[in-house]
Amino acid sequence: MSDNGRGAGPDFIEALARGLDVLRSFRPACPSMTLSEIAAATGLARPTVRRILITLESLGYVRAVGRGHTLTPRVLELGMAYVNALNMWDVARPHMEKLVAQTNESTSMAQLDGSDIVYVARVAVPKIVTLAVTIGTRFPAPATSMGKVLLAGLPPETLADVLAEPTRSGITPRWQPSPGELDAVLREVRAKGWALADQDLAPGIRSVATGVRDGDGRVIAAINVTVHAAETSLETLVDEHLPRLLRAAADIGHDWALTAAVPVTTA
Repeated sequence: MSDNGRGAGPDFIEALARGLDVLRSFRPACPSMTLSEIAAATGLARPTVRRILITLESLGYVRAVGRGHTLTPRVLELGMAYVNALNMWDVARPHMEKLVAQTNESTSMAQLDGSDIVYVARVAVPKIVTLAVTIGTRFPAPATSMGKVLLAGLPPETLADVLAEPTRSGITPRWQPSPGELDAVLREVRAKGWALADQDLAPGIRSVATGVRDGDGRVIAAINVTVHAAETSLETLVDEHLPRLLRAAADIGHDWALTAAVPVTTA
């Protein structure tokens, strides 16, 4: 990971950016990494990586394990601070739990981060799927139903810049559309208000998603229902699960708008 494209202003803190590079270098496929592996993944010099790891270890964000280092659960505080600040989980949880009870399938919520989606809330049922999903998991947006919804909700001038960013998911999706193919799909999503992904990301994963809007009608998150392709047909997903999903998304958006309208008081 190079420094190209970083901020260059006088207030930009390069040391902080490098520390975040080190944290982001850890991936699900390699939870424990040696100093040399982190240096290679980040493009940073080994002495720099060593100092950053010592700092992160003293702060409790990484720990030494054998010859390598691994993240600690404390890094979850960074992501959950974001989710909790938006009050997403508290507002969305009862509606997502109701949706799971109605469908007996998992439901998740995600937002865009560059060209990836990042999971910010999830209520799961115990089923075997190809890819494990937790809060903070990221996938390439075009290959997911939630990603299609979120991309379709972007202004045209923003969409091209977002898609130009390389994925940081470490996942190679099955469906890698040409610009023309993706444009056609996003046009359809805008017209319908929801999106399908039929094993576009990985074999066996089928999902439908729609947007969750704020009080101004802007899509600020996406919510889905995910099923196993061998168990649930597209017809069942669309005819039975989609109407419930649309209702849940509308209810969450309504509650978000009410929450945002409540004035904040201080003692």
